[in-house]
Amino acid sequence: MEEAGFRSQFRDVLTRLIRPREGANPKIGVALGGGFARGMAHIGVLRVLERHRVPVDYIAGVSAGAIVASAYASGTSPDEIQSVAQSMRFRDVARWTISRLGFAQSDRMEAFLRRLLKRFRFEEMRVPLAIVASDLGSGRPVIFRDAGDVVIAIRASCAYPGLFTPVRHAGRYLVDGMVSMEVPASPLRQMGAGRVLSVALPNAETLNPTSMFSVVNRCFQILASRTENEWRRRSDLVISPRVGALAWDAFGSCRELIQAGEAAAEAAMPLIEKWLASRRHPAARSHNAAVPLTA
Repeated sequence: MEEAGFRSQFRDVLTRLIRPREGANPKIGVALGGGFARGMAHIGVLRVLERHRVPVDYIAGVSAGAIVASAYASGTSPDEIQSVAQSMRFRDVARWTISRLGFAQSDRMEAFLRRLLKRFRFEEMRVPLAIVASDLGSGRPVIFRDAGDVVIAIRASCAYPGLFTPVRHAGRYLVDGMVSMEVPASPLRQMGAGRVLSVALPNAETLNPTSMFSVVNRCFQILASRTENEWRRRSDLVISPRVGALAWDAFGSCRELIQAGEAAAEAAMPLIEKWLASRRHPAARSHNAAVPLTA
């Protein structure tokens, strides 16, 4: 057996051993996947969780999900995130450049994040946070958490290959977290979450590419389909807001994207309410683990 395969199986066994038992008041973690402008749907999901007083004990994000997760973890409310998102445009987070490594720099993202986040270091976050980027050299995920600068982690997680230049950090070139981990369910397990709610944002299939970016986007779709089982196995509940018909850069559709997130989360609430019942009554046994739901 290859070493990487052995390590993966060992982590799976260890996760099952340390995972809180049913009725042990399990903590809830929320994993937000990538999707560029479609990531605004995450705002709607978080708004519904707050509306129903669902405690978010841990949160993790990849790419666009890293932005929303970080804002929420820092103490920015869903309404405040929406206020910033409604005026957001591509130029707020990117600057066109001439480089052999990409067409845009993400340095402008720092000023944007300074407006959005209320805290800027992992150790200061109100909700424990994890952000995932990808090491261009090894191809493995790089998980930022516990301590350090949140802004550099977000920039790395959002560095979409071919569009943004890689982010140089700690001697490595880092790119979009979706390259190695489409939805960050695994880091939440490592942080102690006993229940993981994963939010996956579907893309419209690009069967007839019309540009280089559509070709890269289709490659991401193919790659994601190969690794989907991995993060689904670590999720107790998966919801997918209906945003596939909207373009990757549909910043002007903020309200529609948020409403799609709200609808998906509301559809999932009956099961989440059962999770909450088990927290309120630890002796009650639940039978709801690993139930996928698409709304």
